[in-house]
Amino acid sequence: MVQDVEEFLEFLRAERGRSANTRRAYGRDLERLALALEEGGRSLRTARAVDLRAHLSAVSRAAPAPSSVSRRLSAYRSFYKWALLVGLVETSPADRLGRPKVPDKVPRFVEVDEAAAVVEGATQEGWYWLRNRALLELLYGAGLRVSEAAALDAVDVDVDALLVHVRRGKGGKARRVPFGEPAQEALGAWLEEHPGGPLFLNRYQKRLSARSMHRIVRDAGLRAGVSALHPHALRHSCATHMLAGGADLRAIQEQLGHSGLSTTQRYAHVSVERLLEVYRSAHPHAGGSEPADV
Repeated sequence: MVQDVEEFLEFLRAERGRSANTRRAYGRDLERLALALEEGGRSLRTARAVDLRAHLSAVSRAAPAPSSVSRRLSAYRSFYKWALLVGLVETSPADRLGRPKVPDKVPRFVEVDEAAAVVEGATQEGWYWLRNRALLELLYGAGLRVSEAAALDAVDVDVDALLVHVRRGKGGKARRVPFGEPAQEALGAWLEEHPGGPLFLNRYQKRLSARSMHRIVRDAGLRAGVSALHPHALRHSCATHMLAGGADLRAIQEQLGHSGLSTTQRYAHVSVERLLEVYRSAHPHAGGSEPADV
């Protein structure tokens, strides 16, 4: 049955353009399912809905997060949809599985002054600091995913036009993303040092990994007094600050490369919470301070 999983994962890569991370996650989920089924005398091809439910219940006790359960269900449904397509099964046992509700999470973001302290903290001289400043400015200024930043080449950045060409976005989608003058200045200085090849390099002159970028952002946050900072928080901050500055959700959707507007709408909840904070502290009928004399 391992061969079935491998062929399915290749189908996801070649025909559906699913990311390597998704394929790895689905592969792990399906291999664990196959082993559990084998212990019960069944296989992926002969599994019943009751078998999938029993396994899902068992693994969910160890990893009960609704998002993890939802991913496993997606893996099972996608596999059996493919298995039906190629004739490995006659019915899909995954069709009768319910999907748990994944609660909406309000994205973490930093305030404007905190973001400025983070991205402007890497101002010391030398190529190491030039690289970090350019990376931080791009993550915050353009709202890129860390995987997108790691995949960039120098030719993808048009400093004069203030645009970066994301060739390998989520789902294999490409887009052009604007950035501001602070990022333009930082990227221009960095590209003078390293005008070709991968955009961000490590000390061995190899492409900087996403893991290293996480460390750079975390350390920059600590220098600025922001604990446990990660690249996605800078991305969220970019969107939140754009919305607060008057950008509409469609523009933010294009900026971040969201496939659907529903994902972008999470940032509206953040802004509503901020609006309530301001209202409660400033409005005379909100239970706050007395109105000032005018």
